[in-house]
Order: sequence, then structure tokens, then C-alpha cells
Amino acid sequence: MDEEELDFQYLDGSEEDEDGFYSNVDSDSDNLALVGGSDSDDSVDLRHKQNYSILGEEDILQRQEDDILRVSGVLSISRVSASILLRRYNWNVNKVHDEWFADEEKVRAAVGLLEKQPLKNLPDDEEINCGICFESYPCDKIYGAACGHLFCRGCWEGLMSTAIADGPGCLMLRCPDPSCKAAVGQDMINKLASEEDKKKYNRYLIRSYVEDNKNAKWCPARGCDYAIEFVSGSGCYDVACRCSYIFCWKCTEEAHRPVDCDTVAKWILKNSTESENMNWILANSKPCPKCKRPIEKNQGCMHITCTPPCKYEFCWLCLGPWEIHGERTGGFYACNRYETANKEGEFNEENKRREMAKNSIERYTHYYERWATNESSSKKAIADLQQMQTVHLEKLSDIQCQSESQLRFIIEAWQQIVECRRILKWTYAYGFYLPEHEHNKRIFFEYLQGEAESGLERLHQCAEKELQPFLEAADPLREFSEFRTKLVGLTSVTRNYFKNLVRALENGLSDVSSSAACSKSRSLKSSRSKNCSRGKGSRVTLSAKSIAKSNSINDSGHWSCQDCSFANVNSTDVCEICNRPRR
Repeated sequence: MDEEELDFQYLDGSEEDEDGFYSNVDSDSDNLALVGGSDSDDSVDLRHKQNYSILGEEDILQRQEDDILRVSGVLSISRVSASILLRRYNWNVNKVHDEWFADEEKVRAAVGLLEKQPLKNLPDDEEINCGICFESYPCDKIYGAACGHLFCRGCWEGLMSTAIADGPGCLMLRCPDPSCKAAVGQDMINKLASEEDKKKYNRYLIRSYVEDNKNAKWCPARGCDYAIEFVSGSGCYDVACRCSYIFCWKCTEEAHRPVDCDTVAKWILKNSTESENMNWILANSKPCPKCKRPIEKNQGCMHITCTPPCKYEFCWLCLGPWEIHGERTGGFYACNRYETANKEGEFNEENKRREMAKNSIERYTHYYERWATNESSSKKAIADLQQMQTVHLEKLSDIQCQSESQLRFIIEAWQQIVECRRILKWTYAYGFYLPEHEHNKRIFFEYLQGEAESGLERLHQCAEKELQPFLEAADPLREFSEFRTKLVGLTSVTRNYFKNLVRALENGLSDVSSSAACSKSRSLKSSRSKNCSRGKGSRVTLSAKSIAKSNSINDSGHWSCQDCSFANVNSTDVCEICNRPRR
């Protein structure tokens, strides 16, 4: 292999790196491994490799109960005491055991876990003073924690209500006696608090199991009550909740591969701050020489009058007072004073600053508009997916006389569209922060992004437009099997391309390091445009493995295209996807 080929393995695909990213093909094949090269037999989408557990309220309660029973059994203490210990040590059972057996007395003192001190036997007619309101109450109307300090029911209710209203700190409630640190357990809450306060307390208790656990988080989607328990050390941080929201475990923002969390934070901040407004003002306005108020000139002559109360009249070009302007300075539409000063370099710095601001705005607008467009498309795809699941799938099942499980390939196609829209959206944030001086990487990135977009559009077109006739048909259509084959093929090819695209961008396009990359990327663009002009589309050859896989499913009346791996029916001689002839 010559030096040029070695420098650009993305395009020739004849080498394979350590994690099997590239694919092996014949050396004379002009292929792009990124598009369909499946690098291993488990070429499932990354979202199917689940490294987390989704917990509902019942799951959390069950886990809490299991941990309480485990600690209670091992330490031979009550369930209430075990619950207090677990809350103190963030529901870490091993931590509780280690601390307890290391120094039980120290743990008891820190947590407020005292031995129960039963009340002395007193006559039924004898009364006891409440330690807060100092009123006298019969023995059966006064209550105390393990410490033995006694208070009336009304004072306990007030204390508990105030603590619960203040938030989750009520879970570590202590005896109200100033000199006492005895813990108040859930048994007393259930006995003395109002029904509303009991519900709030139990809610805080459930939430503490997630919020005090470093490996668990609540789903950030609005109105979602599911929690996610994550397996630490896993490579992928994308999490799909049962509410259908997909987010990044690390930053809890929407899933954003291939962009890292720091870039997402910068991008979101840039979209929400006033920096772009200030850039626009700098690029498209000038300050009034007198009051410094920014003024935009969108038409008319160079004679500007500031708004009241300033009313200062000046020349737009040189910012000098209008009273010294007239026919001798060029009239209303020119200013030779400005032209002279500009030649002498008087306005160089200001013009340079304004030009930089304009370029910055144009560049940001380019990426933001495309980012926002794909975000809108993603939301529309999610809505279409939900409609397909709830309405169209059942209708199509009745028309085509097939079970909904047999039509699952349509749902999978729409799920892939949603995921790819999200990935494509974030590639524009990736492109915005790609360093300007890395010219070769930028050219190659834009080529890959364009290929991804066109491939996704083909899949979206098939899933949306080409499905419509089958939804409107009155009877089953024979062409449905061909549609199935085409949609499954497009889904597979698109999935593999985007999976490998994500890997390439997350690796920083590290293999693009020479001018050969730039030249080959340009040649591929040129080749693609020529093929498109001839109506033949772009040629993309897949790896040997993916072709073999495609052949394995095409033994019943289909042939596999060697360029895009699509399974075409035997009656056709031209591939329906890439328009390449059968070979």
C-alpha cells in the first residue's frame, strides 16, 4: 500500500484499527467503510447495548425494603433504626456495615441512634408536662423518642409539619430538646404527623434513595418519575428512559453524541446569551457620536438624525457633524472626508472589528439554523413515530393482513430516523467548534456530514412517502414485500453509517492528517456530483463482512448490490438505492 492510501484509511478501507473500526475489502474496490462497513457480527445499534436499569417507584421501594431488611438482620437492630442508618450513609449497605463494626458507639452518637428508654410506670391519673408548651397531659397523650424527652401531640405535629415543609432535611429530624441529638424515626412520623405530611415525608424518603446514590439519577424529562441506575465505567452515556426521552447520563442534557458534554454546554450557553446580539449590533450599527446610542441604517442617504431627545445630525460614513457636509464633501450619498481618512488608515481598526463581527455572525447563523432545523425535524419524527405506533400500525396490520409484530420493521425504521436526526443535529455543533486551521479535517467532516444527510433523507423518504400508498390501499398489495426489503435495507445501511460516523467524530477524525485526505475527499465529492448529474447517484462500496451478511438474507429471490448492500428483487437489474447496475 502506498503512502497516500495509508494516510486516508477512511476512504480506501483496506486497513483495520484496534477496535475494528475499518473494514477489509479488496484493494481494488473504491469503498467508504463509514457508510455500511459493519465491523463485527454484533452490529446492533449502540442504543441497544443497555448499561443501566430503569427504576419505577415500586422498584425503588422494593430496593429500599431489601436494604433495610439486610442491615436490620446483620446488625440485629429494628427496621426503623436500619432506615436511619442507611439514610445517614446514603443508602450504602457496605458503608453502614464497615462503619458499624469499626466503632458502633461512634456511629450511634453521630446518627442519634440511642437505646430505647421506656417511660416509668406512672399512675393513670398522673399528668406530665410537655417540654415545649409546658402544659400538663395524661401519660397516654404525651410522646417521646428513644431519648425519653416527652412532648404533647400538638407540639410534635407542629415540629414535624415545619420540618417537612422545609424539605428533605426532615429525614434527619432530631429530638426538639436543645441538649439532645436523638433521631426521630419514621415510626413516629407515621404515628403523629398529619396525612398530608406523611405523604410528603414518604416522598422525600423515596427520592433520597436516588438523590443520595451517585450511580442513580432522575430522568430529566418534564413530568417523568422514573430513575436511572447506571453501570459506572461504561463507554456510552446515552440513556433511554421509558418515557421515550433520551439523555446523557453525565450532563443530563439531551443525548448529544458525537459531541462531548463540554461542547454542548458551550453551545447551549452561546444560544442563550446576549453575545450574538452584541455581535449583531457591532456588525450592523454605529453609535451616535453624541449619545452613543446604536443606530442601524437600512436605507437612504448618509445624513443621519438621532432620535429625540438627542437629535444630533451626523454623517453615517465619517461620523462627523452634518453641518460641515454638503456638496463639497460629496453630497448626500458620499463622503470624501471619510474616503480620505480611510485611505490614511483612520478607520482601519473599526472596519476590521466590524468585518470580524459580521463574519462571526454569518458563521454562527449557518450552523445554528441547520442545528435548529434538524431539531424541528427530530421533534416531527418523534411525533410521526408515536402516530405510527398508536394509529397507523394497527391500520396497516388490518389492510395487509399481517400481525403488528411482522410490521415491527417500520417502527425500527422510524426509531432510526429519530436517532439519526438527533445525531445529525449535533454534528453542526461539532462543526462550529472544529478549529479553522484544521482544514483537511473540516473538508472531510463536511463530506461525511453531507453523505449522512443524504442517506438519512433516503430512509425518511421511504418510511414516510413510500409507505403512504399501503396505508391508503383497500386490499393487500403484492408490492408490500418489496417495500419491506427496501426499508429494512435502508435502515441497516443508515444505522451502520451513523454508528461509524459517531465513532469517527468522537475520535476527532484523528486519521485525517495529510493533504492526501483533502485531495481524496475532493475527488470523492467530484465523483459523486458527476454520478448524480448522470442520474446514477453516489457510489459507496461496503465491507466484505456487510456484503456477506446481506447475501445471507437474499437467498429467496433477491440479489445484493455490491455497492450499497441493498437487497433488490431478482426482476430488477439496477439497484433501487444507488442506481448501480447488477454485477
